[in-house]
Amino acid sequence: MSEWYEKSFGEDYLIVYRHRDFCGARHEVEKMIGWLELPEGSKVLDLCCGMGRHSLALAEAGFAVTGVDLSEVLLREARAQDGAEAVTWLRSDMRELPLDGGFDAVVNLFTSFGYFEDDEEQVKVLREVYRMLKPGGKFIIDFLNPAYVIAHLVPHSTREDGDNLIDESRRIEDGYVKKDIILTSKGDDTPRKYHERVKLYPLETFKQLIAAAGLQLEAVHGSYDEEEYDEEHSNRMIFVGVRP
Repeated sequence: MSEWYEKSFGEDYLIVYRHRDFCGARHEVEKMIGWLELPEGSKVLDLCCGMGRHSLALAEAGFAVTGVDLSEVLLREARAQDGAEAVTWLRSDMRELPLDGGFDAVVNLFTSFGYFEDDEEQVKVLREVYRMLKPGGKFIIDFLNPAYVIAHLVPHSTREDGDNLIDESRRIEDGYVKKDIILTSKGDDTPRKYHERVKLYPLETFKQLIAAAGLQLEAVHGSYDEEEYDEEHSNRMIFVGVRP
């Protein structure tokens, strides 16, 4: 039986998440560059790069970027963007990368973490982050803030995108935030159903996972416009750290 992420990051993902913009990615990359203190020309790995928004912005800023994702559909979209030739694109599972490492920085963005049921599988991802980094290399993991998600969860919403009706249901269950997505198109009312699931790791637990992988945490930001994370008010937990 295939995992949810093998099905969900396909053609319909491009419809559901079409609203994610490239300008926003540039703003986020500007903040990341400041946090990472990277000189121009540094080697950066964008782990779970998706449609390549951040990879392209990092390349535009003068870095040597490798973008890795499991979804061939999203990588195809990334390769079709202006400036895509400046990035090395690679398809791989994030737990076992076909790379030797040597990166100055690894970034894992927009909640591309917590997809697996077992904590050990998440630690495998973090150990790959460790392996990919040079000693002294920096990492950023941009994750949701569980407390904020629980407090602000919208149980149900619908919207239209062109000929598509997008129906999204969300719930907190068994330590996960779960989303069920149903798409129907005008002229064809056959529903296309998808499921997303992310494990809700509170701050202290996430710190333990990072430490278990041998990585060292330096700072936690609450968003790309906040220096300090606040459990009640921050919508993100953005971890910045280093491979000792």
